[in-house]
Amino acid sequence: MTTTVADVMSKSLLTLDEQTTLTEAAAAMTARHVGSALVLRDERLAGIITERDVLRAVATGDVTSTVGTWMTPNPETVDADESAQQAAVVMIHGGFRHLPVLVGGAPVGIVSIRDLMRVAIQDVSPRGV
Repeated sequence: MTTTVADVMSKSLLTLDEQTTLTEAAAAMTARHVGSALVLRDERLAGIITERDVLRAVATGDVTSTVGTWMTPNPETVDADESAQQAAVVMIHGGFRHLPVLVGGAPVGIVSIRDLMRVAIQDVSPRGV
């Protein structure tokens, strides 16, 4: 049986709007222990903001901007019924670690490289266990 994106994705989404400040976004991601948030415009996916984006902003001295300034607009996405392997291929070739999951064009989840690694190593025990 093929593992699908729906099998491994996180359904507990952190969503923000484009006017959210970077400071608010960083605080929300920290509080939720996540490395990214989906940016919505009228309930539709407009972009994704990641901890890397926040770090790039801070590195330039910009700590007062909004999410809309630093997000990746119109990010790559994957459908919930696609295979976990296909999601991994998209992420590796795109060079990113978080991938929004859509059903009928609406965001329903997010899959991370960590989620996909859990599938790849599910039968392996940590060292010494």
